[in-house]
Amino acid sequence: MSHAPPRPSRNAPPVRVNLYSDTQTRPTPAMKAAMMAAETGDEQAGLDPTVDALCDRMAALLGTEAALFLPSGTMCNRVALLTHCRPGDGVLAHETAHILSAEGGGAAALGGVQIMPLPGARGQFDVATLEAALLPRSRYAVPQTLLAVEQTSNLGGGAVWPAARLREIAAWAHAHGMATHMDGARLLNAVVASGVPAAEMAAGYDSVWLDFTKGLGAPLGAVLCGPAAFIDRAWVWKQRLGGGLRQAGLCAAACLYALDHHVARLAEDHANAAALARALAQVEGITVESPETNLVFFDTSGTGLRAADLAARLRERGVLISATGEWRARACTHLDVDRAQVDLAAAMVRDSVAGRR
Repeated sequence: MSHAPPRPSRNAPPVRVNLYSDTQTRPTPAMKAAMMAAETGDEQAGLDPTVDALCDRMAALLGTEAALFLPSGTMCNRVALLTHCRPGDGVLAHETAHILSAEGGGAAALGGVQIMPLPGARGQFDVATLEAALLPRSRYAVPQTLLAVEQTSNLGGGAVWPAARLREIAAWAHAHGMATHMDGARLLNAVVASGVPAAEMAAGYDSVWLDFTKGLGAPLGAVLCGPAAFIDRAWVWKQRLGGGLRQAGLCAAACLYALDHHVARLAEDHANAAALARALAQVEGITVESPETNLVFFDTSGTGLRAADLAARLRERGVLISATGEWRARACTHLDVDRAQVDLAAAMVRDSVAGRR
């Protein structure tokens, strides 16, 4: 997967539509005002009231006992795996999972943890797949101690795990002596798309986190939630990794603002993604995966343009997308993209493909 926007030529125009990622969102003026008004203290010492308020609210939202504020979602995954696992342990996760495809091998480098990839359509798997991957417990086998899911599944096309399947595989994992972890980077996109409450979606998972820097529009921050004993142990890894903060209430205030003002509006992003998908499907040579949330994946092979080449052409027209494979591209709608920009982006794709022909 591409992790940096294509480098523009010296004469490239300014970015007019940024569909590269929902990480590209910028704090709104009202969010900045909330940040500046935040009451702060030493977060590392437990003295920042705004961070405490955010953690209390997140624990209530996700139905857990406690929560921990961290700078990024990747650090949430890292802290969770380090807390759940010992060196040499195995983690069952989808073969496209973020912990395997986009975290620099952090699970292995920092924790000696082995990610054991599972197949499945749209970034998901089922109990039958888990049964096939289960190893016998012996001194020769990797101890499989954790099951991880990603809600929504990014490389699965922004697909929403059904709550019933989430419960089923969590119950399977617990029955086989494993803990469960939910990478909830876009969890609230799944909640808005499905109508299933966040606590119900996360039920059965021993740890779960939410990223505030994607569609929710905050500049920094993610919150890891779980049982109080788990969060106590997670604090040790937060400290070891340099995640202890000081006046972090400035950033926590942005997250609280996002919970108040940017959750329901995720439906707009989903509607814009659907509109973009419909428009792209009309471009000769492009095959579009039907989006469930705010991620639109499409195949460029019919155009003769590789995804990276199309991305480069679009950058010259002021539009950013990402290439996630040789022929697979992704466009991501978010807070800073409106319907007019979606229409403009679709037109630029048509022009770019026509230029090839």
